[in-house]
Amino acid sequence: MKNFFVIVILFIQTALLAQEIKFEAKVSKSTIGLNERLQVTFAINEDGDNFQAPNFDGFRLIGGPFQSTNFSWVNGVKSFSRSYTYVLQPTQKGTLIIKQGIIEFDGQTYKTQPVKVTVTDAVELPKDPNDPDYKVGEGVHLVAEVSNANPYLNEPVTVVYKLYFNPRFQVRNVQEVDNPKYNGFWSQQINIDKLQAVQGKYDGQNYALVVWRKVILYPQEAGAKALEPLTINLDIDVPTGRRNFFMEPEYKSVTKTISAGAKTIKVKPLPEEGKPASFAGAVGKFNFEVKSSKTELRSGESLDLEISVSGSGNLKLFTLPKTEFPSSFEVFDPEHKEEVNTPLSGMNGKISDKYTIIPQFKGKYTLKPIDFSYFDLNTKSYKTISSKEITINVLDNPNFTSAKQEVVQNDNNKQQVIKNNNTFQFIKLKSEFVPKYKEEFFETKLFYGLLLAPFLFIPIIVLARKKKEAIDADEFGNKIRRNNKLAKKYLSEAKKQMGNKIPFYMAMERALHNFLKAKLHIETSEMSKENIQEILESKKAQSETIHQFIQLMNDCEFARYAPATEVAMKQDFEKAVSLISDLEKQL
Repeated sequence: MKNFFVIVILFIQTALLAQEIKFEAKVSKSTIGLNERLQVTFAINEDGDNFQAPNFDGFRLIGGPFQSTNFSWVNGVKSFSRSYTYVLQPTQKGTLIIKQGIIEFDGQTYKTQPVKVTVTDAVELPKDPNDPDYKVGEGVHLVAEVSNANPYLNEPVTVVYKLYFNPRFQVRNVQEVDNPKYNGFWSQQINIDKLQAVQGKYDGQNYALVVWRKVILYPQEAGAKALEPLTINLDIDVPTGRRNFFMEPEYKSVTKTISAGAKTIKVKPLPEEGKPASFAGAVGKFNFEVKSSKTELRSGESLDLEISVSGSGNLKLFTLPKTEFPSSFEVFDPEHKEEVNTPLSGMNGKISDKYTIIPQFKGKYTLKPIDFSYFDLNTKSYKTISSKEITINVLDNPNFTSAKQEVVQNDNNKQQVIKNNNTFQFIKLKSEFVPKYKEEFFETKLFYGLLLAPFLFIPIIVLARKKKEAIDADEFGNKIRRNNKLAKKYLSEAKKQMGNKIPFYMAMERALHNFLKAKLHIETSEMSKENIQEILESKKAQSETIHQFIQLMNDCEFARYAPATEVAMKQDFEKAVSLISDLEKQL
C-alpha cells in the first residue's frame, strides 16, 4: 500500500510538471559588433498559436522567421517544443532591447522576458577566403573623394562618394544608414539623374564603379572640420564557386554595412592684410554693376535702381552693398532676386537687389559710387570694383503734390522751400447736429431694455461658466490651445526679430515645432523629420505642402549658420505663415 501511494504521488508530480508552460527568448550572443549578426529564438514547450514577434527596434531583419517543431515520446513521457528563429543585424551601437514575443496556448497569452544585447564597434571577422562574407569585405568599398582638403573660408569643396564592387557581384537594395550633417559647412547635394555602373580602378584592380552621391560644400568656419562618414547598407549576391544542375553559377546573398570613413578638412581663414572696409564675405570671381532704369523723369514718377553681382563664387552667402539715397526720394524695400546654379564646380550666376524709387521734388540728384570687394581665389588677393556715379534729373510735375515738406538743395547751393499745397486740410467739411428737443428717458424702449437686460444675461452667464469648466477640465484640448498660442507667440517674436538672424530663426523653429505639437499631438522627443512626414501623410496632407514644410524647417536650421538677408528672412516668415495656414485647412 505504501508503494502504491508513492507511485500515485510521483505520477501527480509528473503530470503537474508536464503542464508547466515555458515560453522564452534566447540569443546567440549577448555582446556583438556592429558588423556581426545575431540569432534570436523564441521557444515554447507546447503547441502554441498566433505567435507575434516584437518590432526588433535597432536591428535590421536579415532572415526569418524559421519555424521548427520537435515532438517525442520516451518512456511514457511526452516532449514537445516549437521555436521561431530570426537572424538580425544591428543598425546602431549601444544597449538594445529585444522586446517581448507573444503567443497563445489553451486560451491564455504568454510573453517572453525582454533580452538585452550590447552592440560595440565593428569587429574584425574571421578571414576565410571561401566565406562569402569575407569575399564581400574584400570586394566592396565606399570611398569619399574630397577635391580640396585645405580650402579658404567660403572656397567651394566637392565631395564625391563612389561605390566600388567586384564586377562578379550583384548589388541591390542599397540604402543610406547614416547621413553626414556637414557641420560648419553650407552644403548642397547635386542631383544624380541615374545611377549607372561603369568600369573603374581601386588599388590598381578593375572594379565596377557607381557614383553614389555628389555634394558641394562651402566652409563657414576656419579650423579643422571633421566630415562625418556616409554609411550605407546593401544586399550583395556573391558567387559561391559552385554550379547547379543546369550548370549555372550559384550565388549566396550577403547583407553588408559599409562606411566611407571620416575625413578632415583644414579650413584656412581669409588673410587680414589688405582686407578692404567694403569686404562682406564674397569669395570667387565677380562682376559688379549699378544701373538705373531712368536718368530723367518727372517728380512723382518711379524708376528702378538695380545693384547686381554676377560671376562664380559663394553668391548665396553674402549680402549686396547698399547705397545712400537723397532724403527727398521715397524708396521701397528692395526686391532680392537670385539666378544661381550650383553644379559640382560651385555656384555661378547672378544676384541682385532692385529698388523702386519715387522722387518727390524737382532737382538734380547724384547717387554716389558704391564699392564692392571680394577675395579672388586665383590671385589669393582682395579686389574692389567701384560703380559709376549716377545723376538723376527730376523735372517739375504740376499734377503731382507731395505730402512732405522738405528743404531741397539746388545747383546754386540755395535753399528752396517747397510747401504743401493742401491749404484747406484743417477745415472740417462735416458737421454734427444735436436735436433741439430731447425725449424723456422714463418708459422709453431703452429704459425697458436696460431694465430687462440683467435677467437676459443670467442664462448666458450660466452657460458661459459651464463651458469654461468644461474647457478647464479638457487637459488635452488645453495643451493643444497652449501650443497654438505658442506658435502664434513665436511667429510674433520672429516678426519682431526680423533682421536679427539667429533670434529670428530660433523663434521660427519654435513656432513651427509648437504648431506641429498642437496639430499632430506629438511631443518634442518624437519631432524627427521622418516621423513628421509619416504622420502628415497619414492625415492626408498634400505631399507638396509636406515637402515645403520640412524644407522650411531645414532652411531655418541651416540659416542660423549662414549669412541671411532681411529680404530672405521676410520671405521665410511669409512662407511659414502660408504653410501653417495651408496645413490648418488640410488637417
